This record gives sequence, structure tokens and C-alpha cells, in this order.
Amino acid sequence: MKSKLIKAFALFALLVAPFIGSQAIAAGKSLADAKVVLQISDPNPFKQTLVLNVANNIIKHYGQDSVDVEIVAFGPGLRLLFAENANKGRIDSLAGRGVTFSACENTTRNMGKKLGHLPALNSKAVNVSAGVVRIIDLVKEGYTLVKP
Repeated sequence: MKSKLIKAFALFALLVAPFIGSQAIAAGKSLADAKVVLQISDPNPFKQTLVLNVANNIIKHYGQDSVDVEIVAFGPGLRLLFAENANKGRIDSLAGRGVTFSACENTTRNMGKKLGHLPALNSKAVNVSAGVVRIIDLVKEGYTLVKP
């Protein structure tokens, strides 16, 4: 009886475990040891450099395969993700190490109205409908919010 129960459990684990793992990946859920969302909502170049430094330090500490880092830019902080921003090289480098850069579409649209055209964003930027909503969703998924 005991061996049948063990065999049944083993069979169940073999059949269900891959499905559960694939569902987590398909849903975009992270399996990283640490998950951090960094907020940038300040136009100050010092703050922009600081948020990039923090992202770099997190990756150095945990290792790029053990941490998920996402920088969410909204409001005046969206300037970090402008195509002509002086930090373009650092953004490209961090994106190559797995950092995600999210740009608030609400802010992009509103800046476009003021500028008379939509601002050109860094090619590494991923549009999200609302920066604050993106942060809330990530926190619900277990990310730690840091606002350097």
C-alpha cells in the first residue's frame, strides 16, 4: 500500500511539476532569488545616475542570473529614457545584463502634447500603460520597491 502511494505521488509530481513551472514562466513570473523595482520620477541627472548605480550594485551583489531588476520611469523621470539621454550607454549595458526599463505611456503622451511630438525613447525602453500601476503590479508579484 505504501509503495503504491509513493509511486502515485511520484507520477503526480512528474506530470504536474513541468506544467506548474511552465505556467509560472508563461505568466511572466520570475524565479529569481531577489526581485527589485526601482522608481525614477525625478528629472535630476544626479538621481538618474543614482538609479542606474543602484541597479548595477544590485546585479553585482546578487549576480545577474539571481535577480530581476526593473527600472520604471514616469513623470519627469521619463527623461532618463529619452533616446538622447547622456546615460544611453549605461542603459544599454544594464539592459544587456537583464535590467528591464519601463516607460510610462501616460507620461509619454502628456510630454508629447507639451513638445508637439512624442519624445523619442531609448530602444531598450518597454512601454507600460502607467508607471505607477506597473510598480503596484510588481510589488504584488513580490518585488521590493526602491526609490533611490
